[in-house]
Amino acid sequence: MESVTWPRVLAWRMRRQLLDAPSGLPALDVVRRLAGVQAQVASAAELAVAVRGGSGVSRALWEDGTLVKTWAMRGTLHLLPSDEAPAYLALCAAARHWERPSWIRTFGATPADLEAIAAAAATALSGGAALTRKELTAAIVAETGSAHLAEVLGSGWGTLLKPLAWWGVLCYGPSQGANVTFTAPPWTEAPGPEDAARTVIPAYLGAHGPATPEAFDNWLTRKAVRKKDVRSWFAAVEDRLSTVEVEGVPMFLLREHLDELLETPPDRSVRLLGGFDQYVLGAGTGSAYLVPPEHRSEVSRTAGWISPVVLSEGRVAGVWEREKDGTVQVTPFEDVPADLLEEAIAALRGAMT
Repeated sequence: MESVTWPRVLAWRMRRQLLDAPSGLPALDVVRRLAGVQAQVASAAELAVAVRGGSGVSRALWEDGTLVKTWAMRGTLHLLPSDEAPAYLALCAAARHWERPSWIRTFGATPADLEAIAAAAATALSGGAALTRKELTAAIVAETGSAHLAEVLGSGWGTLLKPLAWWGVLCYGPSQGANVTFTAPPWTEAPGPEDAARTVIPAYLGAHGPATPEAFDNWLTRKAVRKKDVRSWFAAVEDRLSTVEVEGVPMFLLREHLDELLETPPDRSVRLLGGFDQYVLGAGTGSAYLVPPEHRSEVSRTAGWISPVVLSEGRVAGVWEREKDGTVQVTPFEDVPADLLEEAIAALRGAMT
């Protein structure tokens, strides 16, 4: 078994995630390479694409239809390639949160309620309709008589709508002014879990490998899937995997990427990434090799907010924010070469224009 260090792994991940040089790729290709881009904050998703030299998020979503915006990994909004989205959503659905007694008590909806809501939503969104949250809630309540669920259905958190997204009933449509809309997704069938795994696991490892099955599940569902199911998904792609030891821990990598990883030297660059960036989310803020544990609270803040970060040699070395006058204010955790930091700030400004 080959052994590698974290500096080498992080340098390889930066290259795989298009952070070594501007890519000039369309948004679809960037999102596909990253195994999705979190879009809870739309501007953060656009910046994640832009700092990698990509462009055209809005066109891909609302004109070409090559990207879709929907609730996916960890129950958060993501941009996904339309042709691969059913696979991601099939694995997200495997956690089956809605069947847990605590979930039912909290939100007042049984699995039977959700099935009725899904059927009503599918009817309301048929024929290409795009409905606001208020309109969709009204249609569901009128069809099901579930007036007691109207408040939860209308919540901006989308708690009752997330399972419908995972089931392929709805996704986001173009906004109507300040109002989001929902529409039927551009696919009609979803793969089974093992077929879905053959799409999603290689995509994840291609951006965030080497990784363990536990790291994959943490990224996918915050470790909500049964371990035996995750093992079966990895077994479905075992013919494509190699095992490497990362500082004493065995991890999986796509076999086709092994030589490239072994040949990648540590990266000495400095980069600035926006909030909710996939480079951080793919590993998780609890990964001590990436985020210094003593500074985790500055990266993973209250209410699930993930700060914009400064990378130095592939590790999170600080956070930053943009002031009202447009200046970039950096709060470093450690010494960062001043000349490289200035270059990184200039590159960020270019991506923001």
